[in-house]
Amino acid sequence: MTGVLTLSGTAQGRLIRDGSISSAELLEAHLSRIEEVNPALNAVIEVLRDPARDAARMADRRRAEGSSLGPLDGVPFSIKDSINVAGTVCTAGTIGLRNAPPSESDATLVARLRAAGAIPLARTNLPDLLFAFESDNLIHGRTNNPYDLSRTSGGSSGGEAALIAACGSPFGLGSDAAGSVRLPAHFCGIASLKPTSGRLPRTGHVPPAGGWLETLWQIGPMARRVEDLWTLMPILTGCDTQDHTCVEMPYRDPQRVDLRGLRVAFFTANGIAEVDAETAMTVRKAAEALCAEGLIVEERTPPGVERSYDLEMKLIGPDGGDGLRQFLASIGSNRTHPLLEGWLAKLEPYRTSVGGFAEYWAGLHQFRARMFAFLQNYDAILSPVSASPALPHGTSIQDGNFRGFSYTMTYNVTGWPAAVVRCGESGDGLPIDVQIAAHPWREDIALAIAGRLEEIFGGWKPVSLNPGENRR
Repeated sequence: MTGVLTLSGTAQGRLIRDGSISSAELLEAHLSRIEEVNPALNAVIEVLRDPARDAARMADRRRAEGSSLGPLDGVPFSIKDSINVAGTVCTAGTIGLRNAPPSESDATLVARLRAAGAIPLARTNLPDLLFAFESDNLIHGRTNNPYDLSRTSGGSSGGEAALIAACGSPFGLGSDAAGSVRLPAHFCGIASLKPTSGRLPRTGHVPPAGGWLETLWQIGPMARRVEDLWTLMPILTGCDTQDHTCVEMPYRDPQRVDLRGLRVAFFTANGIAEVDAETAMTVRKAAEALCAEGLIVEERTPPGVERSYDLEMKLIGPDGGDGLRQFLASIGSNRTHPLLEGWLAKLEPYRTSVGGFAEYWAGLHQFRARMFAFLQNYDAILSPVSASPALPHGTSIQDGNFRGFSYTMTYNVTGWPAAVVRCGESGDGLPIDVQIAAHPWREDIALAIAGRLEEIFGGWKPVSLNPGENRR
């Protein structure tokens, strides 16, 4: 692996602008890396080789002609297979869409990155209809964790996380309804952001936005380095004419955040799932490091956070999963993956009446009010991403492990922005990220803290992956 592949996409863009490397050369290096690592990872389901080469030649031509290049001009990126890329089939990992017609246009966020000169390189694997904390489906099979092939890369944006961690792509797009950009980033030791609910348009996502689930999820960027999240968000932010749920709010630059004096609460236990000792220690070390940087840090658990899991499940499954089953039937998914079936089984206890759903919704508002009242005393909240590092394949659906994902669910239920960044590792060499949540529309604070933690602890670490080798 050449050194350029370990750089952030932003740094790669700088090399293109100063003539140290051409876009075509950078693209070929990524294509070679994908060929090298994908047999072991199964992270990429389609390489967009020919159109990417055409786009790289165009980028090099722009530079040769003296055109002004943006920060990501000529830099490749990857896209989760639930986000439309023009001319490709978006399957969302489910059998009923395997033979769907190619997308006629890019999703809004793909189009924005393309307009900024970034080059769609590859589409990545995910669970059946996105419903699992592992990336495994009946079309493309399972994605492996680059730090230990016997473990999952997470879900639902697990292909993205694995590919980015292994330097097959510098950054990409995922989506997050219960932790699906943050949990895979944690399992694979990269950085990611779930923006505030309503921050980014979701036009071109499969399944589309709609119904009560709108309150829970967002598309979000994923990258090896926090620097790329800083670069990506101004490009991605802003409403389009199609997603009526998008809210036009000013975006603030993380580089302008003065960390000294910021107030941060941290906790290592949410009353739902106990975290392992190494994860708790990593969060504590991150809190201590922030305190040493001049932030005001207190160990405080938000009141009511123990309701996060039940509220998330109530909001996804008030019909016991019937809406999901109907959607699957309508697109012809007559077989579904066992992990999706496990999700549906977990929703059954939350089946309720119309009156019961009204109570669920009232509970959501009560929860949000208590959490928001707590947040008035702080600028950010530091916590685990999950109860443990990456899990062995097939074990995410086990109840004890599944409840461990409640640490990310909390901020789907509140709708707040939350970033994750690697701050440690287990004795087995598995990455451990921490999570930083902030006030609505204050992605800048979450990303500024994530950036400083990355500087202190080093963030992402290279993967020495040999195809076919099962390693730790």
